[in-house]
Amino acid sequence: MPALNPFKSALASGTPRIGLWLSMADSYLAEVAATAGFHWLLIDGEHAPNDLRSTLYALQAIAPYSSQAVVRAADGDTAGIKRLLDIGARTLLIPMVDTAEQARALVAATRYPPHGVRGVGSAVGRASRWSQRTDYLGVADDEICLLVQAESVTALGNLQALCETDGVDGVFIGPADLAASMGHRGNPAHPEVQAAIEQAMRTIVASGKAAGTLTSDPALARRYLDLGCTFVATGVDVLLFANAARALARDFGCRADPRGD
Repeated sequence: MPALNPFKSALASGTPRIGLWLSMADSYLAEVAATAGFHWLLIDGEHAPNDLRSTLYALQAIAPYSSQAVVRAADGDTAGIKRLLDIGARTLLIPMVDTAEQARALVAATRYPPHGVRGVGSAVGRASRWSQRTDYLGVADDEICLLVQAESVTALGNLQALCETDGVDGVFIGPADLAASMGHRGNPAHPEVQAAIEQAMRTIVASGKAAGTLTSDPALARRYLDLGCTFVATGVDVLLFANAARALARDFGCRADPRGD
């Protein structure tokens, strides 16, 4: 019998998973990324212009491939989480989680009663293949992989409690917001920020939970993997495109247009 959620199973076994951030908000390009062979692809609903439908289309585009979809919600809204789960998201990344109380509320949002508060509407949802998965209600809670983002000084202060929250499968360190919270906005490479990130990763790994992050620096990505991180995103699609397009333009003597917003 195949794993209910291969990504969740890989994290539980400590198998490193390499990912790519999808910020283009385009299902066609999500499918292109899925052909590259990344272990996971992050569909971003926080800092990319994705809505419920575009997230659905990205999930559908990725589904035929081996890459596993991870969906980042805009926030921890219970109703929003319900809708993402109903369209078939099995792994969620929730930003700006500072306390164990928040984490427990997120766990409840991803579980059906009596273990949580997720509304029961799976019969008409993609998650159950529109009732074809007759066992869905019995296995859904175990299928969900919940990842929370620790990206503030407050969150790092509560990190052990976050890790000890039942139902949280992994903790993702958000470098950009953490740097801002530490007074180094725009400079996640600052030594103080990097020291905090590395200590946080050690804490997460020692707790038995999966640690993850995002960096476009290959050397840093390898460093984090060496520290025991098991889910590391190594680039962002829109930046890969932007950098490649700009380099090509420069090679042919084109100059960037400063106009625009």
